[in-house]
Amino acid sequence: MTAIHNKPLVFAAALSFATALLHIACIFFGAPWYRALGAGERMAQLADAGHWYPTVITLLIASVLAAWGLYALSGAGVLRRLPLRRAALCAITGIYLGRGIVFVPLQAYFPGNSAAFWYWSSGICLCIGLVHLVGLRQAWARL
Repeated sequence: MTAIHNKPLVFAAALSFATALLHIACIFFGAPWYRALGAGERMAQLADAGHWYPTVITLLIASVLAAWGLYALSGAGVLRRLPLRRAALCAITGIYLGRGIVFVPLQAYFPGNSAAFWYWSSGICLCIGLVHLVGLRQAWARL
């Protein structure tokens, strides 16, 4: 663990953790939250019916987002060095940016999601990706 704290990566971690918590909130608050956040009517109906699928998928997404937050904190020097830190941060940054930019072709694979979901979530992903990119660029030499 180093004494250097990269503020953009700390902020990126906070954004990933907040997004993970938002996903967890969907599990606890159910179908209305799935609907409000644009996950699609099918996911909301499955949640209403008590089906396992929305919970498992949402937990998987939240877990990945939390892991990304941990990697951002590691890159910032707040946590110890995690395995493959540089490669992971590059991949995480690329995924966030890619998800933010290439949402139009993705829509075909998730037809139940609302247009609002695609615009909002893509904009959020793009912003988080840009924050990661700034932090990654600042921390590159010591990663």
